[in-house]
Formats: sequence, structure tokens, C-alpha cells
Amino acid sequence: MKFYHLSHTDLDGYTCQFITSHLYPDGYFINANYGEEVEVRIDEIIEKIEDSTAKEHLFLISDLNLSPQEAAYVDKRIKRLNEEKSIKLLLLDHHASGLETAQIYPWYHLDVLRSASKIVYDHFKNEKVEHLEPLISAVNAVDIWLQDVEGFEFGKVLMRLIDEAKEINRYTFNSDNLAYKFHMLKAAMPYLKIDNGHIALDDDVCKIKKSFFIHEHNDTLDNLITKHLLDLLRTHKEEMTIYFQGNKGILTFGVQNSSIVGNAFLKEFPDYHFFMNVNPRGTFSLRADNKMDVSQMASLIAGGGGHPNASGGKIKEFKEFFRYEQLKSFIEELLKEKE
Repeated sequence: MKFYHLSHTDLDGYTCQFITSHLYPDGYFINANYGEEVEVRIDEIIEKIEDSTAKEHLFLISDLNLSPQEAAYVDKRIKRLNEEKSIKLLLLDHHASGLETAQIYPWYHLDVLRSASKIVYDHFKNEKVEHLEPLISAVNAVDIWLQDVEGFEFGKVLMRLIDEAKEINRYTFNSDNLAYKFHMLKAAMPYLKIDNGHIALDDDVCKIKKSFFIHEHNDTLDNLITKHLLDLLRTHKEEMTIYFQGNKGILTFGVQNSSIVGNAFLKEFPDYHFFMNVNPRGTFSLRADNKMDVSQMASLIAGGGGHPNASGGKIKEFKEFFRYEQLKSFIEELLKEKE
């Protein structure tokens, strides 16, 4: 059976996936914030189900209360697929705003008294996940704001730990972003066993982050992150390559510290002439290493500017994208038009 898990982009949502990753380590995990991204991610999972040769599939949605329109959309698409495949759709959520929708669909399970991660944990509980119970209790306490419950303060630290874990962008490197967040949840668990563990965890946030990125030698967090991102770009650079006026470049989506990463990439790969990073709002940065004038490129494609080796701007025709491959197609068309 193939497993697919769509969840929210906060501590509760990622903890839901941390639980199921112990049960379905080969599953497909993706996240969505509310709004247009929900249907985009539903489509992404359905595409994977359509392409799969497996007969049985479990599609879990957690910590997302679907609107009536979103629920009708996924219900229709799954019913159509079930004419040829066996797909179980399951939604586990706790947001009271989903009550109307939950009353319509039998696959929509709503419980407003527990966090989504607690609901998921209770639903799937077995010997593979029982050790997670103290962590789930802390997440449950902070997510539904039980201030007098043991674990609440610990949950507050966890919430910030996950919320600020943006060093690996989920749009460009989804699986590594999830691995990073799961690493921090796992690393936090031993602190639950010590007195004032929430304070000790808070003290060690940087250490926990660095422990994910250290492979050989210790360094500053910025340098470790840059090296890690370079390793990812080295692996994926062929599929991320773009061209402009005969110049070869690489496109990233929402990468933090893009100037540092971009300069490091261009030093390591001299056959590339420019590095382009676009953020989800449509602003972009360009970096070069004396092989082309990116200020002219920025001016041509968006009326932007800057310096020959460091420029940027904002794309007026930009719309919100959630999938890297869709952004890349848009940018490639834009660059072709502006040549």
C-alpha cells in the first residue's frame, strides 16, 4: 500500500507527519498552508496516485479543515480514481470551523477537544509510535493552549523550534525540509526526561540545528547550512538549470541567504553564469561571478537593477506558486519572452 500525507505547516501539522513517518517511512509527505495551496497539494498527491502502479493507497489529510468546496473537490477526484484503484481517504482534524464539512463526508473526522497530532497518534497508535506519547502530550498542550498542563512550556519551545526551521526551503527541497524538522523533533525528545527540560532545550536550539548539518567538521551555522545547500544543488542542478541569452544559470525558490549560497555555488560551478532565487512574493535576486552583467538581466526581465554581479527586482506578472516545477516553467517562459 502506498501512503500519502498532506498536513498543515505548523508544529501540530508536522508532528502529525512525524508520527506517520514511523509507520510509513516510504510514504509521500507534503504540506500546505490555508488558501490556494490546499488544492495544489491535493492535485500533487492525486497525480502521484494516478502514476502509481500500486493497487491500494491511503491518502491522509491532517490539521487542515477543508472548506466545503475543497472537500467536494477531493471527494470527487478520489471517487473517480476509485473506479480503477483502491484509495482510502481519511481526514483527521480539530478545527471547529470544519464542522459543516465534517457533517457531509464520512471520511472527515473532527474532534475539537484534541490537537490534530493527538488525534493522529490515537488513531494510529501501536508499538512503533508509543514512545512518542510524551512529545505528543506537549504538542497537544500548546496547540490547544492548555496552560496548566505539564508540557505546555516545553510545547512553546517546540513551536518556535519548528516555526523558525526555515533554513531548508520546503518549496525547493521538500524531503530535506521535512527531514530537518523531523530531526529536531527527535532531538528534542530526550529533554522531556530532565528537570526544566524546556529551558535546556531552549538553550540548545542552535546546537540541535547544527547537529543536522554537521557531517565532518564543525563550523558556524551559516557555513554549515551553505555547505548543505550546495550539496543539494550539486545533486539537483541539472533539473534546476535555466538559460538567458545563452547564459547558463540555476533557479532556486525561496532560499534564505541566497547571496551567500549563490556566490558559493558560482565559485564551485564555473560553467554556470548566474544564480537566480525567486521568493514566493515574486521578488528575485540575481548573482554572477564576472561572467555576465545581471543588472542588465534584471532590467530586461522586470525593470530591476543593481550591480553587475548582484541585482534584483520584482516580477509584475508574477502569481503565487507552490510547486517548484510550476515556478520554473513560468520563469523559463518569462526569460524566453525577454530575450
